[in-house]
Amino acid sequence: MTTLPPSLSPSRSQTTCASLLQELQIIWDEIGESDGERDKMLLELEQECLNIYRRKVEMTRKCKADLQNSLAQFESEIAKIVSSLGEHSFSFSRGKGTLKQQISYIRPVLEELRSKTKQRVKEFTETQSQIVKICAEIAGNGQSMMSSDPQVDERDLTVKKLGELKSHLQELQNEKIIRLQKVDSHISMIHELSVVMSFDFLKTVSGIHSSLIDPANGQSKSISNDTLAKLTGVVNSLQQEKQKRLQKLQCLGSTLIELWDLLDTPPDERKRFEHVSSLISSSVDEVLRQGSLGLDIIEQIELQVQSLNVLKASKMKELVLKRQNELEEIYRGVHIDVNSDAARQILINLIESDNVDLSNLLSSMDDQIAKAKQEALSRKDILDKVDKWKHASEEEKWLDDYEKDENRYSAGRGVHKNLKRAEKARILVSKLPSIVEHLTAKLKAWELEKGIPFLYDKASLLDMLEEYTVLRQAREDERRRSREQKRLQEQFAAEQEALFGSRPKKPLAQTNAMVGTPTSRRVSTPSGKHGVSNLKERRETGRVNNVIPVNFVALPKDDPMSRGN
Repeated sequence: MTTLPPSLSPSRSQTTCASLLQELQIIWDEIGESDGERDKMLLELEQECLNIYRRKVEMTRKCKADLQNSLAQFESEIAKIVSSLGEHSFSFSRGKGTLKQQISYIRPVLEELRSKTKQRVKEFTETQSQIVKICAEIAGNGQSMMSSDPQVDERDLTVKKLGELKSHLQELQNEKIIRLQKVDSHISMIHELSVVMSFDFLKTVSGIHSSLIDPANGQSKSISNDTLAKLTGVVNSLQQEKQKRLQKLQCLGSTLIELWDLLDTPPDERKRFEHVSSLISSSVDEVLRQGSLGLDIIEQIELQVQSLNVLKASKMKELVLKRQNELEEIYRGVHIDVNSDAARQILINLIESDNVDLSNLLSSMDDQIAKAKQEALSRKDILDKVDKWKHASEEEKWLDDYEKDENRYSAGRGVHKNLKRAEKARILVSKLPSIVEHLTAKLKAWELEKGIPFLYDKASLLDMLEEYTVLRQAREDERRRSREQKRLQEQFAAEQEALFGSRPKKPLAQTNAMVGTPTSRRVSTPSGKHGVSNLKERRETGRVNNVIPVNFVALPKDDPMSRGN
């Protein structure tokens, strides 16, 4: 009977093997197997058992190596994650115990760090996606860049890096807001200009970018540099067109008003185009009414101007003569003499000859009217002083007549009014020399500046003033002689009364009749003509009257002195 090999120790497994060997011995005995064959088979069994042990040992060693490798990888991954997250304050120790215990300790830590990394990567991805999206919108290629997700560098997932990205994103978001405001402002301006000029707003804006009218599939309005440049260009173009149309309408409106004035167009007809005439004094920014600068409005005004120009041509003769009337009225108003009949005949001959452009003729007459108004304005100050002089002269004439009226103090109707007027007249007459002096100075300055004499209804106003001064001086001399003569007569009468005891009856009246006091003499003013000849006649009359003795008195027939003689 074969014994068990020494390697099969009596353990549980060895006991099992021993039992199996005993059973095998019994079978061999029954078979009659030889000892050599039995030993050979036992050696094979022993070798197979050793091989099994070796494989198990190798497997166990490999498992240990795998556990050690896993532990090292976990530690390396933890260090890498801590570095990428920037968790420098993170501390880790694998602890003590078997490999499996150390792995079971480190695994939850690693899972937590992996979760944190995943969350951080998600934040980076979202932030970078928004940055890429806004950059794409600004660049104008949003759809192509939004199709691919941004690549996140997991080597740097620090909070600092994330903060920098979020700060950059905030700047881009602010830039987007500003650009959207610009886009909305430009669109609003385009809408306003389109309304004023009757443009197709939708067609104009959609031609720039379709998203500006109807954003589709959540697409926002385009804020790209190209879109902003196109919007700015369209706004500038529309503003220039608005300026151009407004200037054209203002020009047409001014022409329309001139034609209305020329043709005496009634207010009801003018009211139809009130919306155009109101634009003449408006600035570009003030024109906001819908359709006020539309092409249809401009065409309507152009047709109206053409129609009025045709009517103007047919009424040009009437208009030219009307201008001539206006010119004559201006000259008459400032006492400038014009040959109206000759001027009208010349104009009629020009119109009927068809050799002159009536529009140019009318324009020339407008220039003459403007020149006449300027001339009238230059004469206004002098004419105002002439009116003052005329009024003072008329009051002087009235005062002379009033003072010669012996019954002026008699009780009657209107006496107190005449007394007040006489008082005012004396004050005004006392200023006459000053008025004449100032007027003469003004006249001389005007004539020196213009180089021509100042004519007042064909007569030289300066000559009229000189004539007036001479006549007034002559009149003052006559007044002084009259007062002296009256004084001598009264003195003579007093002497006669002292000698004869009686006073001559009405000596003054008779003396005045004999002496011929110049009651009819009048001072020459701008209303009088032929003043110089009157002055000569009155001087001769004065010399004749002076032949009569100043002490002549007619005595009554019953005077004692005459009887004594």
